[in-house]
Amino acid sequence: MAPMLGIMASSGTPRTIAIDYLVVAGGGGTTGAGPGNWRGSGGGGAGGLRCTVTATGGGGTLESALNISPSTNYTVTVGGGGAATSSATTNGTAGSNSVFSTITSTGGGGGANYDNGVTGGSGGGSSSDNKTGGSGTANQGFAGGSTGSLSVGGGAGGGAGVAGGNAGANADPTVVPSPPGGAGVATSITGSSVTYGGGGGAGGGVGSYAGAGGAGGAGGGGAGGNSANGAAGGANTGGGGGGTSMTGGGSSSGGAGGSGVVILRYVDTKTITIGAGLTGTTSGASGGYKRTTLTAGTGNVSWA
Repeated sequence: MAPMLGIMASSGTPRTIAIDYLVVAGGGGTTGAGPGNWRGSGGGGAGGLRCTVTATGGGGTLESALNISPSTNYTVTVGGGGAATSSATTNGTAGSNSVFSTITSTGGGGGANYDNGVTGGSGGGSSSDNKTGGSGTANQGFAGGSTGSLSVGGGAGGGAGVAGGNAGANADPTVVPSPPGGAGVATSITGSSVTYGGGGGAGGGVGSYAGAGGAGGAGGGGAGGNSANGAAGGANTGGGGGGTSMTGGGSSSGGAGGSGVVILRYVDTKTITIGAGLTGTTSGASGGYKRTTLTAGTGNVSWA
């Protein structure tokens, strides 16, 4: 007779449990602008997104569930978003990686200040003349937007589902809105369709070229500001922060990246233990599954 689920197989090895996952890294933050900065900063890139249900990031092939052993610890880290900064001389801060066992999603790239965008899970947008958006990571997210000749708005942050918008060559005094952040990816791992991993909108230009900041990408991307702070990415979405711009005697801050999230789906006959250092909740059984959503920290999980 074949051994029943949850008891020892004839080899003496416990049967494994299939775990579906969504692992989203923290989104990239963006840089600030000081007096006289008339270029918009780039939007922050979304955190890398890897998933086994519905869709994964970067247009990649859907990933496979992990087969884990009962009563064994597996590491989880929920990546934080890149910090907001008012600095007008450095690029934005990258988000932090998120991890479940052997699965790592890469933090989003920071939005640029007068520079090329920063590479990440999804790339950060560029800023200034003829600069290139940061590259995304294969099977996690898309590139950030680039800037053309005499672009005054920044490039937008890349999303898990779509590249960040490019800033055109703004050579005449026309009000030109800055580009929107790339959209994220919708997944139904929780039982409902939810979008994660939106890129941050680009910062607007100023003066005669005072276009509005770009909209944040669907899935938690922060909106770009114009003579105002960029908006932060959404918490536990991995959204990138919005860029900014400023003129005159003031200064403004870019938006912080949104924190990541790790969601685990498994058969409802099993029970998870969430170890110290992690913040999370587990849903009741639905459709044959339980779902555990981990929203902060680093620690271990195990199943019985």
